[in-house]
Amino acid sequence: MDLGKLIQTATQAIYAVFVLVIVSFLFLIVLWTNPEWVYTPQTSPENWQPRNAQIDLGTSPRENLVRLGYEIITETSKHIGPLAPEIKNRLAGNNLSCQSCHLDAGRKSGSASFVGVANRFPQFRGRENKMGSLIERVNGCMERSMDGEVLPEGGLKMQAIIAYMEWLSEDVPAEREAEFKGFAKVELPDEAADPVRGKEVYIQHCQSCHMEDGQGQRPSDTEKYLYPPLWGTDTYNHGAGMHRVITAAEFIKGNMPYLQATLEKPVLTDEEAYHVAAYINSFERPQKSNPEVDFPDKKLKPVSTPYGPWEDQFSSLQHKYGPFQPIMEFYEKEYGIKKTK
Repeated sequence: MDLGKLIQTATQAIYAVFVLVIVSFLFLIVLWTNPEWVYTPQTSPENWQPRNAQIDLGTSPRENLVRLGYEIITETSKHIGPLAPEIKNRLAGNNLSCQSCHLDAGRKSGSASFVGVANRFPQFRGRENKMGSLIERVNGCMERSMDGEVLPEGGLKMQAIIAYMEWLSEDVPAEREAEFKGFAKVELPDEAADPVRGKEVYIQHCQSCHMEDGQGQRPSDTEKYLYPPLWGTDTYNHGAGMHRVITAAEFIKGNMPYLQATLEKPVLTDEEAYHVAAYINSFERPQKSNPEVDFPDKKLKPVSTPYGPWEDQFSSLQHKYGPFQPIMEFYEKEYGIKKTK
């Protein structure tokens, strides 16, 4: 090999090494600034947070379906309620959103969160006296809390809602599942819930958002509520779980006043939540048809269900407002059933 070719070969080799060093250096910089490309750090259970559809979704077909589910949960009336463009989609009977109860699009603990909910179905439901699916549970809300009609089980809207719930239920640390199930616990006072005392609590803690007449706030009749109505014609019907004083008190304790109370740090006492739940549920609201068919086994009916028939001789007034301990004691003594609500 002559000297010229040797120099040319050496130069090319040095150039190749130089380029390799530069590329490697740039690659290391990219990895340093984007470590998740090669390693996704494990979040400790105590620092884990539920997924957020506004920032955690991509554009795959499944993620687009999840996104639609999120939009239905947060803008329910515009998708499946009175504000839906097509009449055939107006299946919800009021202008509430799913997140009126399932706060923060179902992400908030203590508000019947959707986080982990898909992992708990199928489950036995006393109201139907059978094992029920998550789809059936959603349609139960449609007929009660939304005061409307059931969604087609195989339809796009139902598929999207279920996809969103399943997405929120993925990768939930076992140590955190319990806090996202149900509501806060309330130690029931050994007395009837009093709407008069509840009104005082309402004026102090609730009226500024839900208004004196309980009709909530919305910018206009063509937009969703900023704060939902608690009684009247545009809210949950008397067959909804929230119409039970105990259930309402548990929800209120862990979540109200809005953006102030949390499951860990409630604002209201158990007594205040109990009495204000009675006040809210003392007003007229839509009536669900055929409520008597609920709970085929009447022994499984919650003691605070305000409509009959019941498997006992307690009055309808006591079933609505309490005191509930005597009713609970009756079912435990007569049927061996320990009830909490």
